[in-house]
Amino acid sequence: MEMADRVKRILGNYASDNPGTLTNLARLLNTGTLAGTGKLVILPVDQGFEHGGARSFAPNPPAYDPDYHFQLAIDAGCNAYAAPLGSLEAGAARFAGQIPLILKLNNSDTLAKMDQPISAVTGSVEDALRLGCVAVGYTIYPGSGARNQMYEDLREITLEAKRKGLAVVVWSYPRGAGVSKDGELAIDIVAYGAQIAAQLGAHIIKVKPPKDFVEQPENKKVFEKYQIPTKTLADRVRHVVQASFAGKRIVIFSGGEAKGNDEILAEVKEIAAGGGFGSIMGRNSFQRPRAEAIKLLHDVMDIYKKAS
Repeated sequence: MEMADRVKRILGNYASDNPGTLTNLARLLNTGTLAGTGKLVILPVDQGFEHGGARSFAPNPPAYDPDYHFQLAIDAGCNAYAAPLGSLEAGAARFAGQIPLILKLNNSDTLAKMDQPISAVTGSVEDALRLGCVAVGYTIYPGSGARNQMYEDLREITLEAKRKGLAVVVWSYPRGAGVSKDGELAIDIVAYGAQIAAQLGAHIIKVKPPKDFVEQPENKKVFEKYQIPTKTLADRVRHVVQASFAGKRIVIFSGGEAKGNDEILAEVKEIAAGGGFGSIMGRNSFQRPRAEAIKLLHDVMDIYKKAS
């Protein structure tokens, strides 16, 4: 009952949504090893589109097969599997009903170098419904000169998704001419990106773990005046969650570039201590041999389970 009540409390933060959307959010929160805890660990595999096959899958060649990722998410006990259209189409029928799916609706590649990044819309809400997804995902780049186009596209996608009973996951990655390279991970910028995603109607917000650095001079004055703690990752995660409607929106944190197990688990402990709702781990799982990936994901889930 305690676990069910926790999920009910989270769903209560989305009172404007219809029963279909709430049901799909509940499916995410009640699936896998972390079912009922209010925490999430999601497997995302959009790197093939974003970085190409070799950079993404050569470290673990079985991962070239889209079916590999469905099975990995299922066997590891993840809450969901997120991927672009082609990857989901390749296995959605074979794995129907076994794992909640999130269709990533926009993607970009690394073949073009852009000062003002914007991802192309590569799927639709109709595609998500056809494939049995519980949610759609969309990336925004606050700081890009093309941000307004992304916000407006996301508004239309969000309106349709909510009308048709799907949840909306927003990858909020500040970058572009308005943000320095170091500033992409600054605590004020990451928290600002999370607030923007919440204001755009996201049910679940995905951000990167922030660094102890304040990018904008105007923000630095505020952080100093009100003594906002930023020294530890737990402090910074706590501020990002606070910026997401005082924790009334689900905020999960990316695993980032490939790194060692000890570093990953230390980071996850800090995220959990700061009140983060979970992790979305791609390269740090599917680039490892299958048994190692499952062990790592189980260890991550154990941390969140103890913190719930």
